[in-house]
Amino acid sequence: MSNVQLTIGGRSFTIACADGEEAHITRLGEMIDAMVSEGGLRTQNEPRMLLYASLMLADQLHEAFRRLDAQPTLDPSAAQRLYQIAARLETLAAQMEHAAP
Repeated sequence: MSNVQLTIGGRSFTIACADGEEAHITRLGEMIDAMVSEGGLRTQNEPRMLLYASLMLADQLHEAFRRLDAQPTLDPSAAQRLYQIAARLETLAAQMEHAAP
C-alpha cells in the first residue's frame, strides 16, 4: 500500500492506494480540484465542496454515457461478417499451431 497526498480546494488529503496506482490517483485528485476551482467551490466547507464536485463529475459521466448510448450501433450484417472473419482467423491459427514441428 502507498499513500498519495492530494490537494483539493486548497485542502490537503492523504489517500491510501495500491502500489503503482499513485499517478492515477493523483490525476483523479487533479480532476476533482479542477471541478472545485471551476465551480467556485473553494469557499464552501469541506463536505459541501466535495459533494458539489462529485455532483459535477457525475453529471459529466452521465452526459458521456448518454452520448455513448446515442452512437449508432453496428449493422447486424456487418457484425455477422466480423464474426465470420474472426472464426476463420481462429481456424487458420489452430491449423498453423498443429502444423508447427
